Amino acid sequence: MSYKPFNIVVILLFFIGVLLVFFEFISIWILLIAVLAYLFFLLLISTNVQWNFFVKAYNNNLAVTNREIALTFDDGPVENTLEILALLKKFDMKASFFCIGKQIKENPEIFQKILQDGHLVGNHTFSHTRKMGFLRTHQIIEEINSCNRIAFEIGGINLKTFRPPFGIINPKVQRALNSTGHQVIGWNLRSYDAILNSKNFILKRIIKNIKPGDVILLHDNNLQTVEILEQLLLFLQTNNYRSVRVDNLFQLNAYS
Repeated sequence: MSYKPFNIVVILLFFIGVLLVFFEFISIWILLIAVLAYLFFLLLISTNVQWNFFVKAYNNNLAVTNREIALTFDDGPVENTLEILALLKKFDMKASFFCIGKQIKENPEIFQKILQDGHLVGNHTFSHTRKMGFLRTHQIIEEINSCNRIAFEIGGINLKTFRPPFGIINPKVQRALNSTGHQVIGWNLRSYDAILNSKNFILKRIIKNIKPGDVILLHDNNLQTVEILEQLLLFLQTNNYRSVRVDNLFQLNAYS
């Protein structure tokens, strides 16, 4: 069930609950617990793009039969991105970079280098604000469009793929995407490289869970990611895995 009819059902049930409380068929505490449970559910579905509740996201491709996966990097381009590009070139692997507009503006040469090396770039909003979940629809549209504008100005491409900051997808993001027409790229294997400090733990977690068709989330603005990536690429090469761009993994149009 999509969000709109689901929400209508919830509202109807809420009013039924109010009537039951009014006529003392149930305790008000039962109604309050139900409301809190619903709010918790909204928090979960809004912060888990993989659930595909509000929009269809490309999280992994179960139809892949060969040993192809997609390495994806968020929050660049930054100086650290150059080391990641060098490693990808060394191992002859392709990746996808979901770039922040203001970082493209600050590091245009690095953004162009990503494109020159044949990797995919996608939209990750202009500012990557921590207020993403509280922005209005028109503000989200402007975040997405501003990132597209600077990407076109620097790289001459019109981005069609989008990864929401923090994986946040809510009804306002849904309406914004309906307006901009971007395709959402999620992930099914999160490295936690932006949260955890143990490089060995992060690497082992990825290696233990990796399978064909996976989309792996990494961050090119994290210094330890370079060291993790080198070991990961060595594992992929040794085990006959190939990292490909997400548009190739899912047969999508990355640009328009």
